Amino acid sequence: MYPNLYYVFKDWFGVKWNGLSFLNTFGLMVAMGFVAAAIVLSKELQRKEKQGLLSPREEMITVGKPASVSELIINALAGFVFGYKLIGLFFNKPVDVNPQEYIFSSQGNLLGGLLLGGLLAWFKWYEKNKQKLKEPESRKVRIWPHDRVGDIIILGLIFGIIGAKFFDNLENWDDFIKDPIGRLFSVSGLTFYGGLIVAAIAICWYAAKKGIKIIHLVDAAGLALLLAYAVGRIGCQVSGDGDWGIFNSAYITNAEGKVAIAGPGEYQQNLEKNKAYFLSGQVYNKDSVLEQVTDRIYESLDKVPHKSVKAPSFIPVWMIAYNYPNNVNKDGVLMPGCDDEHCRVLPQPVFPTPLYETIACTLLFILLWSLRRKIKVPGVMFGIYLIVTGLERFTVELFRVNNKYSIFGFHPTQAEIISVALVIAGFILIFIVKRKAKTSN
Repeated sequence: MYPNLYYVFKDWFGVKWNGLSFLNTFGLMVAMGFVAAAIVLSKELQRKEKQGLLSPREEMITVGKPASVSELIINALAGFVFGYKLIGLFFNKPVDVNPQEYIFSSQGNLLGGLLLGGLLAWFKWYEKNKQKLKEPESRKVRIWPHDRVGDIIILGLIFGIIGAKFFDNLENWDDFIKDPIGRLFSVSGLTFYGGLIVAAIAICWYAAKKGIKIIHLVDAAGLALLLAYAVGRIGCQVSGDGDWGIFNSAYITNAEGKVAIAGPGEYQQNLEKNKAYFLSGQVYNKDSVLEQVTDRIYESLDKVPHKSVKAPSFIPVWMIAYNYPNNVNKDGVLMPGCDDEHCRVLPQPVFPTPLYETIACTLLFILLWSLRRKIKVPGVMFGIYLIVTGLERFTVELFRVNNKYSIFGFHPTQAEIISVALVIAGFILIFIVKRKAKTSN
């Protein structure tokens, strides 16, 4: 596992640069997911613009004005925050403090913050001063929908995080009540569908305000979301962020921390051996003191969720059973001979569900990308996206552990409920837009 870039460079190049430990691989892959989404969305919007389906909007802008006080203050504040935190991460972070915890703390490098804040404010002043005119002019410019992709991505990022946090705390309400501030500002705890729903509402509001036809925007966005999700899930798999599946009882984690085939009765013996982990979420640390490492706690060993699936000869074992060594959550038992910050491995292998979602969403993206020119009715592409993403997530939920609700004798997870709703919504949308297209013809 590569919880951050320190481990990547250590494994690939044999160097130990502690300054790289703040660059979380999960965050890096999420950022790359947003970049991929921006590229796909921009290309699709440009294609629809050439077809005459989307039109530009003319807006008035003022050029030649010097930098305003508010612009200088905003740039100075942004620079101060980045300098205070990023320079602090390299030169001031205590060794025993997690980089993510440091980011959300009050600690930092004051001099670094002041220097970067002043530098960004000066750059803004210099940039505006170069373009300054004796008399500022008002000009009419034509802005196409693809020119607004940057704004759309930023809205998706901000409201996606808000929605992901909201739905995660809704799903884990008891934990939220115990520590609302900690849960809100924790770097963990994000629900994909929550982010999708809230971000979609914000982006549709923005599109309507800017005169972008929503039906064509969502058709393009569906493709972008599939690819972004596939890339983002790579981050979950590579970092070991805890979003894995249920335990695979066909294998065990042996004394060396490796995945091994379970012999008769060895799975139960492994549960008994690590009873404290499964029943209380605790394991012994290097000082032989019990330490809390996970919130996945079960009433009894019989209630530990698992399936027994052996990997076929043509599939690597780690695609079926993986124990996430060096995971970013520091979840599991200590790995023998490891002295780094992330030295834990799951005591029992699990199904690597982030890997399954990456593969599934990549294949679905390729399929829908190849079909996009053949689909002529606006809205059908987004309807197909809703159906396939709902089916994909519902299938993966069969191998994942989430809190369950009790509804009329059924016990679905939040993701399963939303998955079914998305599939139904997708079929309804396709029916409506096709019927509307026939009527208009």
